[in-house]
Amino acid sequence: MRERTLERVRKLLAKAERTDNEHERATFMAAASALMAKHGIDSLPPAGTRQTPGDRVVTLPNPWAREKARLVSLVAQAVRCRPLLVGRGAEGGQRVHVFGFAADLERADLLATSLLLQMASGLAKVRPPEPATAVRAYRRSWLLGFTDEVYRLLSEAEAGAESAAASEGTGTALVLADRRAEVERVVAAHYPHIRMSVPRTSGTGYRDGVAAGRRADLGRTGMTVATALELT
Repeated sequence: MRERTLERVRKLLAKAERTDNEHERATFMAAASALMAKHGIDSLPPAGTRQTPGDRVVTLPNPWAREKARLVSLVAQAVRCRPLLVGRGAEGGQRVHVFGFAADLERADLLATSLLLQMASGLAKVRPPEPATAVRAYRRSWLLGFTDEVYRLLSEAEAGAESAAASEGTGTALVLADRRAEVERVVAAHYPHIRMSVPRTSGTGYRDGVAAGRRADLGRTGMTVATALELT
């Protein structure tokens, strides 16, 4: 059943990628995100079942390594994983350490890689209106806007799936609370001292990035294809 659900998601996303009609694209995206969120709920084990969170480290190459890392982090956070930006990799770039249960890590992989590809494609197409000296600031703010909107859309889908499950009285809320607490315990064991940071932007591309994020497809592959992460 899990593979059948993921295959339905992939087919919806493929349709979204093929159409040039923005209304159709948004419709396919909404259906795919809702189905992916429901898949996350359906993958929950029965109450009292013992599972152990896993983790993985994702390295995002330059250019725009920090902005890519932020996208990976917020996508992971939206699907109930716990991401931490842990600094530069051995060959540059940025590393994100993601903690979560297996089904949620799988969802984060699927979504993040596709959205990184879409972000790269969208950034290549934008034409900053400012003088050349402001192009980098515009592009960075565009990337932040794209990421924030994607995070909002994914979070809404997840919240809707959780609310629907809770209304059925299945004890889903308690299971999710227990799993979040378990993930946080594992994170605390690895990183007892965590510092929070908020990105700042001075460019004017934020709203254009938000609009692009609203139209985004949700992806079909995992985080293993490093060449797909190269923004130009």
